[in-house]
Amino acid sequence: MFDLLAIVTRKKYWRLHSVIIEAILRFYGIKVGSGFYIEGTPRLKIAGKASNISIGNNVSIFGNIDIRNRENGSIVIEDDVKIDNDCRFVAANEAVLTIGRGTGIGPYCIFNCGVDVTVGQDCLIAHGVHVQSSEHKFAKGELIRNQGHTYGKIVIGNDVWLAANVTVAKGAEIGSGCVVGAKSLVRKGRYEENSIIVGTPAKKISERGSIKDSEAL
Repeated sequence: MFDLLAIVTRKKYWRLHSVIIEAILRFYGIKVGSGFYIEGTPRLKIAGKASNISIGNNVSIFGNIDIRNRENGSIVIEDDVKIDNDCRFVAANEAVLTIGRGTGIGPYCIFNCGVDVTVGQDCLIAHGVHVQSSEHKFAKGELIRNQGHTYGKIVIGNDVWLAANVTVAKGAEIGSGCVVGAKSLVRKGRYEENSIIVGTPAKKISERGSIKDSEAL
């Protein structure tokens, strides 16, 4: 229905739609800055404090979005962030999930945070990226689902490119300027600034060079 209205009005409908959704989010207690734009419907599962969720100025969402928190989890989406369709943002326990200013997030990405996850400014996050700061314990003799989790903070610096279907696991620290190749698994550890990281598990294979060097790849 919404898409049909958008076609008929040459996308002008989405402006009215965005005003309505903004009002609903604020009614729930979510903080929303100016210039908010959305071409879909937010799915809200707020078991924590809605006031722990904030959306900055000029944030654009090009489809549906899934926002969840519980306990004292916080989600902070800074100014000028662009989010494609069907992404999920989850913060639990005392975790703070921060998406830095000017970052662009492709479709079908998941940020699942049991402890802090920080994504820096001006990052490019491609289709199907999964950022997960917890994992199940798995000792034998007991059901895995009953054993709880282990946690590790994740830090992703500024100007980082995570290519399609990358997984970032607990305890990873990706320095500013890094490039992570498609389908890579970035595990616990520190990755130096401007590294090119590829593989499962991911390893540094090179460093970013000049624009001329990049064009030659």
